[in-house]
Amino acid sequence: MIAPVDGVLVVDKPRGPTSHDVVSVARRALGTSKIGHTGTLDPMATGILALVVGRATRLARYMTGDVKTYEAQVTFGHATDTYDAQGTATLTTGRCPGREALVAALEGFAGPIQQTPPAYSAKKIGGEAAYRLARRDTPVLPAPVAVVVHALVLDNYADGVATLVVRVSSGFYVRSLAHDLGVQLGTGAHLSALRRTRAGAFGLPDATSWDALRHGGDGARMGLLDIDRLLPELSAVVLSAEDAARVRHGQTVQVALPAGGAAGPMRLLDQDARLIGMAEAVAPAGGAATVLRPVVILS
Repeated sequence: MIAPVDGVLVVDKPRGPTSHDVVSVARRALGTSKIGHTGTLDPMATGILALVVGRATRLARYMTGDVKTYEAQVTFGHATDTYDAQGTATLTTGRCPGREALVAALEGFAGPIQQTPPAYSAKKIGGEAAYRLARRDTPVLPAPVAVVVHALVLDNYADGVATLVVRVSSGFYVRSLAHDLGVQLGTGAHLSALRRTRAGAFGLPDATSWDALRHGGDGARMGLLDIDRLLPELSAVVLSAEDAARVRHGQTVQVALPAGGAAGPMRLLDQDARLIGMAEAVAPAGGAATVLRPVVILS
C-alpha cells in the first residue's frame, strides 16, 4: 500500500501540456488524487507550476495570490486574437518600434495598473468563461482588473523581438501586456514565448523535471518539498504545547505578538517549528493580547 503523501511538488512544465494535464500526470506518479495547482500556465508557457499534495491542498487558497516572475518574449509587427503565437492574426504591420520608444512604453506599465484580460481567458463574463464565448465567435473582453507590476525590465531587444523580465501580482496576464504594448506603439504585438521562473517561495532550483514526473515512483516522490516550506512570507507564531492542543481542537488562543504585528492570516507552528495550520489574527485593542482563530488545521 502506498503511504499518504503531503507537501508541494514544483514542476518545470514543458510547452504543450495544460496545467490540468500536469495535475493528472502527478496524480498517477504519486498515487494520490488529492492534488491541486496554485495558478495555471497556458499550454505554450513553460516553467514553474506549484502543485499542492495531500494536506497541503488545504493551504492552496493562501498561495493563489503569490507574486510570480516570468521571462517573456514579445514579437512586434503582428497581433493575434489570443494575444499569443497560437492565435489567428488580427493585424499585420511588419513594423517594429525603436528601442527608446519601447523603453518609454514599458515605463507606463509600472506599479498598480488596471489591466484588461484577453478575450481568450478563463475570466468569467455573466457566469461563463470568456474563452467559451470567444470560441462561439462572440468574444467579449472581460472587465479590467487591478494588478501590480513590481518589476518590468527589458533584457534584450533585437529584430523586433523584446525579451522582458516581469515580476507581477496574481491575476496579471503577460499576453495582455504584449498586446497592449503593440496597441500603444502602433505596431501590433503578441506573446511569442513565456517561462515562469518563480512563483511565491519556489523557483526553478526547486522544480522536478517533466521526465521525472512522467516516470513516477521514487523519482517523483523525491521532488516533494516539505509542507513546512509553504507561505514563508506570512507571519508565524510558535505556540506552547498547551495552545497547540487548543487550536487542534478548533479553539482560539491569545498570544502576545511584537509591536506592529498585523492582523490577518498567520502560520501556526508547534514547539518544533512544524506547521500546524493557519489562523486569522484579530488585532487587539488597547494593548490586549492578539486572538488567533484557527481556520485550517493540518495536524
